[in-house]
Amino acid sequence: MAAPHRIVRAWLESLDSGIIELDRDWSGRTHPRFTLGKQGPVPGALAPAPGLPAARAYGYFFDNADGKVTFVLPLDHGGAIDPARDTVYLAGDFNDWQQAIGQEEWQLVPVQLEGERVLSWSGDAARFLGWTQRFKFVTGEHQWLPPPPDAPNAVRDEHGNVNRIIDPARTGWHLWRFTLKEPLSLAEPWKVGWADGGGEAVPLLPGRFFYELKTELQLGSLVRGEETMFRLFAPRARSVTLHIAREPGFAHDGRAKAQGFPLSRRRDADGDAGVWEVTLDQNLHGWFYWYSIDGVRDGTAPNGFDPRVRVLDPYALATLGREGPGIVLDRAWVGRGDHSFKTPAWQELVIVEAHVRDLAALAPIKATDLERRGFTGLRRWVESPDFHLHHLGVNAVELQPLHEFDNLTGEEYHWGYMTNNFFAPESSYALEPEKASGVRELQALVAAFHRRGMAVILDVVFNHVGEPAHLMFVDKLYYFELDANGELTNWSGCGNDVRARSAMARRLIIESCLHYLEAYGVDGFRFDLAELLGVEVLRDIEVALKRAKPDVILIAEPWSFRGHIAGALRDTGWASWNDGYRNFVRDYVRGNGEPERMEYFLRGSPWYFAKWPAQTINYTESHDDRTWIDVITEQPDHNGFHPAANDVRRTHLMAALLFMSLGVPMLSAGQDFLRSKHGVNNTYQRGDLNALDYRRLYRHLGTHVYFADWIAFRRGQHGRLLRQWTRPSEGFFQFVHAPGSSALAAVYNADASQGPVRLLFAVNPTLADLNLPLGEDIARTPGGWDMLADQERFYLSGTHGAKKPVEASLWLPALSCGLWVNEG
Repeated sequence: MAAPHRIVRAWLESLDSGIIELDRDWSGRTHPRFTLGKQGPVPGALAPAPGLPAARAYGYFFDNADGKVTFVLPLDHGGAIDPARDTVYLAGDFNDWQQAIGQEEWQLVPVQLEGERVLSWSGDAARFLGWTQRFKFVTGEHQWLPPPPDAPNAVRDEHGNVNRIIDPARTGWHLWRFTLKEPLSLAEPWKVGWADGGGEAVPLLPGRFFYELKTELQLGSLVRGEETMFRLFAPRARSVTLHIAREPGFAHDGRAKAQGFPLSRRRDADGDAGVWEVTLDQNLHGWFYWYSIDGVRDGTAPNGFDPRVRVLDPYALATLGREGPGIVLDRAWVGRGDHSFKTPAWQELVIVEAHVRDLAALAPIKATDLERRGFTGLRRWVESPDFHLHHLGVNAVELQPLHEFDNLTGEEYHWGYMTNNFFAPESSYALEPEKASGVRELQALVAAFHRRGMAVILDVVFNHVGEPAHLMFVDKLYYFELDANGELTNWSGCGNDVRARSAMARRLIIESCLHYLEAYGVDGFRFDLAELLGVEVLRDIEVALKRAKPDVILIAEPWSFRGHIAGALRDTGWASWNDGYRNFVRDYVRGNGEPERMEYFLRGSPWYFAKWPAQTINYTESHDDRTWIDVITEQPDHNGFHPAANDVRRTHLMAALLFMSLGVPMLSAGQDFLRSKHGVNNTYQRGDLNALDYRRLYRHLGTHVYFADWIAFRRGQHGRLLRQWTRPSEGFFQFVHAPGSSALAAVYNADASQGPVRLLFAVNPTLADLNLPLGEDIARTPGGWDMLADQERFYLSGTHGAKKPVEASLWLPALSCGLWVNEG
C-alpha cells in the first residue's frame, strides 16, 4: 500500500485563491480533500495546477497527456532579461552545462503561459525521468541565472553553486489550486490540512501578489503645521501602537514617560493597502517616538511580530541610536543640502574610498575627541589647508556607510555595513544626537567637500540589515528573503537578505537615496553587495534617481556569496567595482599573469564587463581584506608596515597601471603613502589599525608625490586620452609584447582618431631587465617622444636630469615603467 501523501506547503495567489503542494504527484482516483483552518473543508473549486504555478516554483512542469516536459523562466524573475536582446539556454547534467550555450537546440523561446509572458523550452519528458538531474538557466553571455531564494528544488553543489533539480516524483501534478468564495485576511493565521484530519497541517502563506502590495502615500512622521501624522506600511499587522515622548530619558526609565496612541488601518477604495496611520493635534518636531507592532504569532508561519519590541520607524529621519527611538523632524527644518556643486562627469572621476573616523582620528587639526569621532571633526580636516586628499588631487570621495548602523556605543568603531535605518545619519558621528545635530553636521561636511572640488559618494547597504533588525518586526515575510523552509537566506554573509524586489522595499531604497540627494546634496552612491538587489531593482533605482539628478553617480559592488552580475549591468547606467582588475594587478606587478590580460584591463575591461569605459571602477585596494602593501609585500606575515624596496617599486608600477587604464580609478585612503594594517585581514572594528597615521605620509613622501603627479596627469590635458566616455576606435590602441615575458608597451591614439597627440606607456613587472621590440614605426614617430614619467617620478617642466629615449628595441630595467608623449 502506498504511503499517504503529505502536504508540504500552501500559498495564496490572491486573497481568494491559492496553491496546495503535496510531497509528490497525486495518485488518488478522486480529487484530494483539504480543510482551511476553522472554516472546515476548503470552500470553492479545486483543480490540479501543473502549469504556471509549477513553473514558478520548480522551473518546470510535465504534461502527462503528450509526454512533454516544459522548462520555464518567468520574465519577472532572473533580472532584466529582455527576450528581444538576450538569449537564454537550458543547461544541466543532461547536456554538459556550458556546452548548451549557443546551441539552438537548448534555447528558450518567448511564449504566453496562462496569460503571462515567459521563456520556455519543451521536449521529450523521457530523457529527464528515471534519475535526479540538475539544471539552470544561462544567458548567451554566460550569465548564470540563480534560482529564486524560495525555490523548493534548489540544491547547492560541492563548489557552492546553487542549481535546481528535476524531481521525477514532482512533475507539477503535485500542485492543487483552490478558489475561495470569500477573501481571507492577511492578519489572521490560516492553515491547510487534510479533510480526514490525518497528517500535519501547514501554514497558508501569502504568495507573489503579497509582495506587490504597495502604497503611494508618504510614510514616516509628517509634521504639518500644528499637527503631526505618523504613517507606517505593515500589511500583515493586527495592531500598531505609536509611543512618543518629549525627552529621550524614557530609553532608560522604561515607558512611563511615553504616551501611547493606536494607529488605524487605512482602508482605501481598492482594498486594504497595509497602511496604518494616526494624526495628533500637535507639532511634535524634536519629539522621540517608536512603534510596537502585533501580528500573526502562531509559531509556524515566518514572522517577526513581537509587541514587546520597540520598532524604529523605517522612515525616521534621525535616531538616538541603533535601537531608536526615532526623532520627529519637520522636513522644512531639515531643508536642502548644497546643490551649488557640479558633479564631475564619470570619466573625469578619480575616487578615494575612506571612512569618516579613519580620516579624522589622527588628523593634524585642533579638534576634541568627540569631534574626531564624526562629521564635525572630518569637516574641520577637510577645511584645513593641510587636508591630505586635496593635495593628492582626487575629485571624489566615497565615504563608507553613514546610515545608522549597529555599533553598541558611540565610542565603538565600526565600518558601518550593518544598517539599522536607511534615512537617519549615524548617531555616533553627531555631537548631539538627541538634537539630531547629525543632520546639520553631515550637510556641512558634504558642503565642505564640495568647496574642495570633491564629489561625495555614499556607500549604502540595502541588501541586509543589522541588529536589531527593525524591518523584521514590521513584516519579516514581506521584507526578507526566505528559503523554501521559511528560514532567512544569508547570501550577504550577515545573517539576512533584504527582499528588495518587494514593492515597498524597493520604494524604501529609492526614497532613502532621493532623501540623501535632496537633504544632503550628495553626488552618488556605491551599493554594497548589489547582486542581492538584482538587476531589475537596480534598473528601477537608476531610473528614479536619474529623474531627480541626471548626473548622479551609481556604482555597484556587483557580487555576493550567491553570484556576480557585472556582465548583466553593462546594459544599464551602473558602474561596477572591478574585482578582476584588483586581483590581476596584484599578481601582475609580481611578474605573474599574461600580458594579454593586462591589455584587456588597460582597454577598460571592454564589452563583457564594461560596455563603456566609465562602467569599470578600477582599484587594487578597498576597506575589505588586507591593504595593498600588505598583500604584495615581500616581508613575512603579510606585514608591509616596513615595506621592502621592491614593495615600493611595485606600488609605483601599480599606480602607473591604474592611471593608464581606461575606466574610473579608485584608491583606498592612505594607499598613496603605503598604508599598512600590519597584515591583519579583517579590521572592520579595528579603529586603531584603520586610522590614518599622517606621519607615514612624510615617511613615504616620494610615493605620495608620485601618486599625486599621476592624478594631475590623468586629470590634465594629456590625460584626456584616458578619460573616455565611449569606446575608442579599434585602432586606438597598439600593443607590443616582449617574447616570453609579461612586459608590454601600449600606444594610445595610435590611429590618430582623437587628434595628433599620442601616448606611449611601457611596463616591465618582472625581476629581469629586458628589451621590448617596439619597432622603427613606433620609435621613429614623427615629432619624437618626450618622456613624462618613469617608475620613480614625473618629469615636470624645469626638471633636471636625464630622460630615457624611445628606441626600436626599448630597454626596460626590472620593475620599471615609462610614459612618453608625442605631440604630433
